[in-house]
Amino acid sequence: MINTDDLCMSCMKEIGNVKQCPHCGFQTDSTQLAPYLPIRTVVSNRYLVGKLLEYNGEGATYIGWDLTNRVAVSIREFLPDAISARTPNSPVLRIMAGREATFHECCQSFLEMWRQLARLRGLSALISVIDIVEDYATAYAISEDFDGVTLRDFLLSSKTGYINWEKARQLFMPVLSTLGTLHSSGIIHRGISPTTLFMGRDGKIRISGFSIWQARTERSPLNPQLFNGYAAIEQYGNKGKQGVWTDIYAFAAVLYRALIGSDPIDAPAREANDRLMIPAKFAEQIPAYVVNALINALQIQPGDRTRSVEQLRAELSASPSAAAAGEVFHQAPKQEQKSKPAVKKPLTAEELKSAKETAIKAGAISLAAGLVIFAILSFTVFRDRFFGGAGNDQTTSSSSTTSSDTVTVPDFTVLGSYQEIITNPLWAEKFTFTANYVYSSEVKLGTIISQSVPENSEVGEGTEIILTVSKGKEMIVLPDNLIGMDYTAVEAQLTALGFKCTKKDRVNDGTGVPNSIFAVSPVAGLSYEKGTEVTLQVWAEIATTALTDETTAE
Repeated sequence: MINTDDLCMSCMKEIGNVKQCPHCGFQTDSTQLAPYLPIRTVVSNRYLVGKLLEYNGEGATYIGWDLTNRVAVSIREFLPDAISARTPNSPVLRIMAGREATFHECCQSFLEMWRQLARLRGLSALISVIDIVEDYATAYAISEDFDGVTLRDFLLSSKTGYINWEKARQLFMPVLSTLGTLHSSGIIHRGISPTTLFMGRDGKIRISGFSIWQARTERSPLNPQLFNGYAAIEQYGNKGKQGVWTDIYAFAAVLYRALIGSDPIDAPAREANDRLMIPAKFAEQIPAYVVNALINALQIQPGDRTRSVEQLRAELSASPSAAAAGEVFHQAPKQEQKSKPAVKKPLTAEELKSAKETAIKAGAISLAAGLVIFAILSFTVFRDRFFGGAGNDQTTSSSSTTSSDTVTVPDFTVLGSYQEIITNPLWAEKFTFTANYVYSSEVKLGTIISQSVPENSEVGEGTEIILTVSKGKEMIVLPDNLIGMDYTAVEAQLTALGFKCTKKDRVNDGTGVPNSIFAVSPVAGLSYEKGTEVTLQVWAEIATTALTDETTAE
């Protein structure tokens, strides 16, 4: 069993009684700067605080140690330095005079955000939230300790400082899917950047760096943290309403950084003089539809920007409309067969947007012309089909048209997650997918369990395939208002929800109501797998003192 006195408070590895950690170089007698929690403070009688990892205007993050499960954790403390302070030699947080209402409002936002994140445990691009507690007059969110490096460090460690689109597609599309789930749950990140995305040892990106909106907006009561180049213009004061499009801007900016190798120009500078450009050598390498998607998502004004994750995913997945608009961006001038290829000048965002609008107008004209031609054919070549002429029976029997081209159905259960399948242009062009979501305790969230059309079947292009997709373990929120309630009623309520209940009596000295709930384990207010055992500590009947021999004799 690990002795916590032998743990390094920087990496949480066992090092004995040495003065310097051989793993990370941390000096074991180091102290924490004020106003942050002193090293080895214990939060909620369970979490041992280690070295400060990072901080912003909302709070601080420490590495920690779970004394119950004996594993390293991440501890996020709500510590808004603009409206609170810590009394010397005490871990208790003190709210500045006159800022009490603001503190409590922001703290409630902090708690609600982390409770929402805890309910989303299991998403591949999120770091799991373990616990949420209150102590020392503030709040704490406990997450699993994640072993990885920031996306920024990952990119800088590569030979070129950037990656190609195929690699970026594999890395970023799962992140985009998770971002869509966050938005559906009412969570807007507002701080997506190369320093808040982490690359894990498994080669997958995780989203971190969550903060409440007050810490990601200028002119708020907290000291804001904005990531220049990645924060949208609406975060710089009163410049428009924030929404999911705020995250879309940041996500596209990160993708731009990954593909181009340099940070985008910050939004206020672009608003004054939009000089965001795609260098010529990258414009040749990146697919036109990806460039088009970036330009749409990086529009300065929120009203001009891509409005949803679904729209951005479609544009990044070479949907027909996106591809049609994007092709204009990369058309090279006609060359003699042996002439030297022309060198293109970098295209600015405004030039690309103009080209896109031109392409859309041209497409609209072509569509109108096509409709006219179709109308003529309808009253000539296809007159009998529409108006029941001769041969109508034959026409009816073949009215369900499918492509003359046939394709072989692969085994989708081994080709990746559902999101990876539907966002892969290769499969999106050949099949129509419909998801049938089911709970599964054995199959990971988002993984394909089965398909409606067997593998190796020959079908027409566009055939619908129903993919049965795992919703992961069925998670149920453990109610947080059970203390003081009657055990019988609580047991019935929890059993109906899908929990298993275990009753433990607590000796009652007269301070508790018999058969009422004294404590609940695990932590209430969080989500747990259906069938989880819940221990209910219940006040027993009031204990009576045995009569002494003397009393009995009387």
